[in-house]
Amino acid sequence: MADNVQFARMNGLGNKILVVDMRGRRDRVTPHAAIALNADPATAFDQIMAIHDPKAAGTDAWIDIVNCDGSMAQACGNGTRCVVQALAAETGKKAFTFQTIAGILNAREHEDGTISVDMGKPVFAWDRIPLAEEFADTSRIELQIGPIDSPVLHSPSAMSMGNPHAVFWVDKDPMSFDLDRFGPLLENHPMFPERANITLAQLLSPSSLRTRTWERGAGLTLACGSAACAAAVSAARTGRTGRKVAIDVASAPAPARLTIEWRDDDHVVMTGPAEWEWSGTVDPATGAWQRDETQPGTAEARAL
Repeated sequence: MADNVQFARMNGLGNKILVVDMRGRRDRVTPHAAIALNADPATAFDQIMAIHDPKAAGTDAWIDIVNCDGSMAQACGNGTRCVVQALAAETGKKAFTFQTIAGILNAREHEDGTISVDMGKPVFAWDRIPLAEEFADTSRIELQIGPIDSPVLHSPSAMSMGNPHAVFWVDKDPMSFDLDRFGPLLENHPMFPERANITLAQLLSPSSLRTRTWERGAGLTLACGSAACAAAVSAARTGRTGRKVAIDVASAPAPARLTIEWRDDDHVVMTGPAEWEWSGTVDPATGAWQRDETQPGTAEARAL
């Protein structure tokens, strides 16, 4: 078996994604390879989406999701859109069903090139998020950063979107907060035994939000799809908006918007773009890589 496999450097609203084709193989992308790839500025990423042969009937692929610190993630909505675009270019299919450690994801590419991903149902039970303390109502838990009488951030909504999330509501631009300082403290707070994604959310209108996220295992990110879903659900759950919103990802290039709908069946559907940048080959054991000479912009280039 050759050591190298095909991969594509892509992004979902600036969320840096490496889509790695592991089909037909039994090995996996190693933590060592992930850390090495992230250390190279050319391949630095937020998540690796490693596509494996399906494990369950009726699914198109199993996807391993690897953070830039080598840890495993349960969900990555922006990365899933990148996988859909790559596989749609390869196969001509428009609808896909994927399996991850968090469960089944259904996704579809639309005629305008946007991609919808069914992110499943949010989980609110404190012990399933999980939290270290019992809360009857996780739409507003007791947690704050800063002085007791004047906290900088406080009372987040907590939930799982396949991975743990805490959403702090703020009254000004999320970019004005020192999230690179608060993020690591909150991600690793004792309240979150499995760590958590930390999002600052600002209400722009009854149907739009602005968010910025410190991503568990990845740090500050230009976008986080599951965090956008968590913010949209929190907005509806706390009466700030209805169940469908547009989300402006604060640190991504404008215009950078996701549409999130928390449907009546409780499934959260995220719709947005994906962008192919370039492709190459990589050794999934070591992270050694080489860029292809394929010209960008063609369907052949975008396919794995």
